[in-house]
Amino acid sequence: AKVCALFAISITLQQLCYLGASVTNASFLVSTATVMTPLAAWFFVGERPTASLTVAAGLTVVGALLLSDGIAGFSSGDLTAVLSAACYALWAVELGRHMQVHARPFTAAATQFFGAAAFALPLGAMQGNLSLAAAFAAGPELAILGVFSTAIAFGIQTVALRFTPASHAAVIVSAESVFGALGAAIFLGERSSSASALGAAIILGAILSVALSNRAPQARTSLRTASVQPFDGAPAFAAAAANWAGDRHPNNSGPVEECDDPCR
Repeated sequence: AKVCALFAISITLQQLCYLGASVTNASFLVSTATVMTPLAAWFFVGERPTASLTVAAGLTVVGALLLSDGIAGFSSGDLTAVLSAACYALWAVELGRHMQVHARPFTAAATQFFGAAAFALPLGAMQGNLSLAAAFAAGPELAILGVFSTAIAFGIQTVALRFTPASHAAVIVSAESVFGALGAAIFLGERSSSASALGAAIILGAILSVALSNRAPQARTSLRTASVQPFDGAPAFAAAAANWAGDRHPNNSGPVEECDDPCR
């Protein structure tokens, strides 16, 4: 229930922030969840972030700022974006803890989506703009946002949190802003500045460092496990001895002749 509530609040706040904030500001401020997630994991789960993860999270925020070409002003919509980022951080930590205990990622994802719909539909009805005609008119956009940007994206993230900490996932998911810039350049013809390209490179470097640091401890653990395996040769020696004893046949060809002559 807590995971569903946090997901519904986070995604609703993110949609509301675009009413009073620019796309640039909102995109950057929501990306601050990258830094908030390790802090939330530390405070609520006791998962203390490593130095490399802290540096990577900070670099990700710097890269997002460069990618968005800076932030201009601060409005109520910007505050809503910050609140959305905070809720996303709490959601990632709670979802990670839930997945470690209960697993079943597809059930968890479906429950979150239904919970978000149950939370958002009454709000849309109260705004007075919810109608079948409007839904059909925006059908292609809603399909892309609902299926690809929400269902598939958050579904994959839910599965991933079974195998990676929420803090690491937050840094890796920040690649969303890089793919967004690439999509804008390919489909909308937008041209990025040199600062934006530098920001994208910083984000990708931070993601790569987190991915490599996540693999290194596993590799060291595998090597240690392989090098200290005890050699238990007792069963093999026992089996060999039993086979050798079974192959020996006593010489029963005839009675042993007794001899009284000690010289014989």
